[in-house]
Amino acid sequence: MSRTEPLAFSPLPQPLPSLEEVLEDAAVVDLPMTSRFRGLQRRESMLVRGPQGWAEFAAFPEYDDAEALAWWRCALEVGWLGLPRPRRTTVSVNATVPAVPAAEVPRVLARYGEGIAAVKVKVAEHGQSLADDDARVAAVRAVLPEAALRVDANAGWGPEEAVEALIRLARHGLEYAEQPSPGIEGLARVRSELRGRGEPLPIAADESVRKAEDPLAVARAEAADLIVIKAAPLGGARRALAVVEQAGLPAVVSSALETSVGLSAGLALAAALPELPYACGLGTAALLAEDVTGSPLLPSGGVLPVGPVAADPELLARHRASPQREQWWRDRARRVHGLLERTEAQHRV
Repeated sequence: MSRTEPLAFSPLPQPLPSLEEVLEDAAVVDLPMTSRFRGLQRRESMLVRGPQGWAEFAAFPEYDDAEALAWWRCALEVGWLGLPRPRRTTVSVNATVPAVPAAEVPRVLARYGEGIAAVKVKVAEHGQSLADDDARVAAVRAVLPEAALRVDANAGWGPEEAVEALIRLARHGLEYAEQPSPGIEGLARVRSELRGRGEPLPIAADESVRKAEDPLAVARAEAADLIVIKAAPLGGARRALAVVEQAGLPAVVSSALETSVGLSAGLALAAALPELPYACGLGTAALLAEDVTGSPLLPSGGVLPVGPVAADPELLARHRASPQREQWWRDRARRVHGLLERTEAQHRV
């Protein structure tokens, strides 16, 4: 399959399970976080159980139904089809440092245990300065002098600002910079201008892959050196694998701030890739103060095991969201499932 052909979504169970079946054992949870991340201090998610096990629907509340549809597809893939066959039993993961003050960096890193060899540092947070970013990256380097460091701007800089910021931050020794600017043109410009100024820092595309109508466009434009893929936003592990195959670029698998149930799908995706040259951003259970399993996926020796994770009914009950929020998620699931049914019907015509 060439890069220019449209990328189909992953197969779904046929016939589709009814909404009533999907929601039969569903639980909506509201979990506290250890640090503010993506502007969040709590994480809501819906857990569902299918014949293949527990799955997660955790599209962020601000996403509309069309964007949430890919996350719903992923949940149905995990719970009703199962995950791809793994090529490895463990996956190396990076620590993730939110946009916290530099003084808090040691506390954040301690949550990941010993053996972490790579760290992703959030930068370009609204309301903060480049000096804040520089101090945070320097603090990580001071704690882990040998670690591979990468920074993630979540498209928070304009191209010119990104170039200046990355030249400064690159002094700390960076493995790559993730989505420094929005859009494919922005990434291409940052990448080109950095090289023009003698800075060969690799550029990774995240939002330009998972939020794009065409996740392969960034590869065709040669706007990035590697891509960041996530199972849920891309509509499932099988479609994410197809993105990597067709893009022809190295890939890093990252989380979307899910519980350990959702993280297990990301680990299965990482374990199924033919090559995995970078540590993956799948250690983010360390950012949750609570989880839905008694054995959360916290790194040990810098790695996580590959395998299914079952939600604990007692923990689901303990962290159950308010009745109002649970109804909001159920109403959302009803709309998104209806959208899926209409989409599938159109494809069959």
